[in-house]
Amino acid sequence: MTKPRDNPPTRLTSRSRRRVLGGFAASALVVARRAGAAEPLLKPLEVAPWSRTPGAPILAHPYGVPSSHEADVVRRSARAWPLPGAASSMTPLADLYGTITPNGLVYERHHNGVPDIDPDQHRLVLHGLVRQPKVFTMDDLVRLPAESRIHFIECSGNTGSEWNGPSGQPVQLTHGLLSCCEWTGVRLSTLLEEVGGLSASAGQRGGGAGWVLAEGADAAAMTRSLPLERILDRALVVYAQNGERLRPENGYPLRLIVPGFEGNTNVKWLRRLKFVDAPLETREETSKYTSLMANGTARQFAFEMDAKSVITRPSPGHR
Repeated sequence: MTKPRDNPPTRLTSRSRRRVLGGFAASALVVARRAGAAEPLLKPLEVAPWSRTPGAPILAHPYGVPSSHEADVVRRSARAWPLPGAASSMTPLADLYGTITPNGLVYERHHNGVPDIDPDQHRLVLHGLVRQPKVFTMDDLVRLPAESRIHFIECSGNTGSEWNGPSGQPVQLTHGLLSCCEWTGVRLSTLLEEVGGLSASAGQRGGGAGWVLAEGADAAAMTRSLPLERILDRALVVYAQNGERLRPENGYPLRLIVPGFEGNTNVKWLRRLKFVDAPLETREETSKYTSLMANGTARQFAFEMDAKSVITRPSPGHR
């Protein structure tokens, strides 16, 4: 019994190859028109309309703005917030390239809105268990030795919609409480040196290097107690991100950056750092930012963010 031979592949002549390719091109044009394209696609090397007239003048936008064709690459909120001023917006991770988040797309999380702070009136106070309490103006801080480093910031609630399994939502709405920037400012250790270091009584009750309370100038008076020994050599008090002064929604004119710690510890609109010998059990570290355990107790002061991973392209919502 002989087995039938498979049909040999059809060899295309130049004329038939042109017919096939022409059919593909026609199909693509139909698809483009069905997708809502206003005009048929340009032919290869055809001179486009925007190449036939002079472009916009150099100062049409004194502060650069994205192309109008990128109007969908914006921050979005995953839910409506019931309290006035308490809100968040999310970085469009699936539409970004590289590792640096543009300033206008850095995610937001506010507890009582964005304050409008006059930098000439703003002050940073270092006090508590230090040798020489001191008030710093913004000019004082800019004159100190500066350092620029790239760090990510992530909200502790990021990916919360995924904890019970994949939601199928776009990655912006599942993972978008995460951004990465170059931050410029003064080391916390440098500021501590400016006030003469810790006083002799520091750490007596805690038996270590003590704690520092960071407080913001927003209407919520956001405060967090942080273990000084774990952050002193890496924390920055910053006034710039990605080469320009902080945006208002990201802490202008001053914020704390604590690499690797939950986003809420990176206190924005920073107004004081109080050095203490034990955590002060503020609202944010008792009623909020704690982890409820199965036995009914709550875990406090779990600062480090665990590693996560997600595929951004393609991701849900892409076609």
